Amino acid sequence: MFGTGAFRTAALARLAAAATVLAAALGVVPATGAFGAERAPFDPGQIISDDSFYNPDAMTAGQIQRFLEERRCRPKDDSPCLDEFRMTTPDTPASAERCDAIPGAKKERASSIIARVAKACTISPRVLLVLLQKEQSLLTAPSASGYQKATGYACPDTAECDKRYFGFFNQVYRAAWQFREYTAHPGDWRYRIGANRIQFHPDATCGASSVRIANQATANLYNYTPYQPNDETLAHASGPAGDCSTYGNLNFSRLYTTWFGDPLAVRFGGFVPPCLLYAGGYGCDAPKAFPG
Repeated sequence: MFGTGAFRTAALARLAAAATVLAAALGVVPATGAFGAERAPFDPGQIISDDSFYNPDAMTAGQIQRFLEERRCRPKDDSPCLDEFRMTTPDTPASAERCDAIPGAKKERASSIIARVAKACTISPRVLLVLLQKEQSLLTAPSASGYQKATGYACPDTAECDKRYFGFFNQVYRAAWQFREYTAHPGDWRYRIGANRIQFHPDATCGASSVRIANQATANLYNYTPYQPNDETLAHASGPAGDCSTYGNLNFSRLYTTWFGDPLAVRFGGFVPPCLLYAGGYGCDAPKAFPG
């Protein structure tokens, strides 16, 4: 989701729509966490802890299914709600330093897809659930278009989506793969741990400010959605959107907090395997390269 500034109308429509994503989600009593926690302060330099971001065991497929069933879902068209969605998934080979192989399955539930991709790519299924809501309101207001562009992968703010990556499984897998890519090769990407200048909006005239990114998980979110909310957006987090408002990373933080509790939480150190501390950027089972 990268932008230049040579646009206005189309991007503003998308960004204004993002302001309604959170309002719809917050109308649902969360399965975990205290209701009202969505008002927790937003720290642009530390949006989520590495432990919360990279914990593939945060939810089982069964827990994900129950979570989806508890959402108040009102489809925009004839599309099924996510708890009822099924599709045949392809055999997906391992990708070096990113994701383990994922065998295909017939008529697989969305909850199973999310759980298996999370495990294969060492990403929290909670992160993927929040991403699906942040990008396409897929948990509360699904649509055919939403399933095609589920995680917003290859859908920049200033251009059309790349249709090669359409489809629910494709989108969930590619988003998780991309987060692993940012993690495995942080030096190849724009936003890294340390001081970064981050824009408030794809339109560069809206300005930017310096943000000291504290951890890799937060750097991943900025590489995926490269904007931070400005003061006006923070003051009106549920809208209406201003001309320089972006809600992506703010919505991620608030949705996660409402549904799952503090995104900065870290499990007791003795229960966190050293391979999940991410000093080297790899998970517990380093994926093996495959030919081609």
